[in-house]
Amino acid sequence: MGLQLVPRQGGVMRDKICQLLFINTCPARRDSRLVYNLSMRFSIVIPTYNRSEKLKECLKALFDQDYPKKEYEIIVVDDGSTDNTPQLLKKMQKLSHVPLYFFLQPNQGQGVARNKGIQEAHGEIILLIGDDIIATPQLLKEHDRTHKNHPEENSACLGFITWHPKLNQTPLMEFMERGGAILGRFGGHQFAFDLLEGKETADYNFFYTSNISLKSVLLKKFKFDPWFSGYGWEDIELGYRLTRFAGLTLYYEPNAIVFHDHAMTMEDFVARMRNIGRSSRIINKKYPELNKMPSNRKQTIFRILSHPLAIKFFKLFSRNFGFYALSKKYFLEGLNEGYNENN
Repeated sequence: MGLQLVPRQGGVMRDKICQLLFINTCPARRDSRLVYNLSMRFSIVIPTYNRSEKLKECLKALFDQDYPKKEYEIIVVDDGSTDNTPQLLKKMQKLSHVPLYFFLQPNQGQGVARNKGIQEAHGEIILLIGDDIIATPQLLKEHDRTHKNHPEENSACLGFITWHPKLNQTPLMEFMERGGAILGRFGGHQFAFDLLEGKETADYNFFYTSNISLKSVLLKKFKFDPWFSGYGWEDIELGYRLTRFAGLTLYYEPNAIVFHDHAMTMEDFVARMRNIGRSSRIINKKYPELNKMPSNRKQTIFRILSHPLAIKFFKLFSRNFGFYALSKKYFLEGLNEGYNENN
């Protein structure tokens, strides 16, 4: 099934298209709760794939924002889910007092899904979050305040992300969200907000699409590169491109808080580090100036650190050092996989 574009305008043609597609992407014209507001402030764009239960909680939190309901819309792009996501979205659409639109596409990756959502957005500002992100009630207010203070087209707002309080936070999860876990510099690869403490702005490496908002006009000019969508670096790549070609300033607002409702297992950790290794070769091809792929000397150091005896020693010395050594082991495995895939 291709992208299903449903016109927002009222009229017989829209109703006929809805009937032909057999999907409820068109809000009822007679339902005043869902009347589209051309002057709305925010469009919240969410890509989703086979996470209907997580998505349900995500949407509930967005419905309960301490922000005028007529001033924001929610756009969900289903990236080829095989679970009950479309049925859930129809149900949630009926329950919502906020305009909720959803679109279906074949599985093509988060970047492509976000591009579809951006294309359909009509808010002045686009807030990008994930389907496993739970917003606090003040989220839109805090993003709005930052954009009012910085109305320039190339000014964006990065909010704070942390693990959901209901999760049993393991030492691995603590390591993964502390960028300065080792000697105040080296740490996890999930989030690194500890490195932003006391800072007003962040660089493109913090272009986290779990909680970031940008002017709509900017995102419609600079979209996610589909080439990176399958590798997981589409966010960092776009952040770099916006910085380089649009002079992006990314303001950090620690009070714009969301919770990440996804416990990280060792299996997730291994997959993430291998993916980072594979992706480093991909991004290095397009942007060698970023030095995202370690030099031969650095790779040698990583091999020493990730030797089984070294890992065993580091685990005894420090839990975080042990995780760091393991991260280099799986990173190198991904690096080799990326070499084999591209040669």
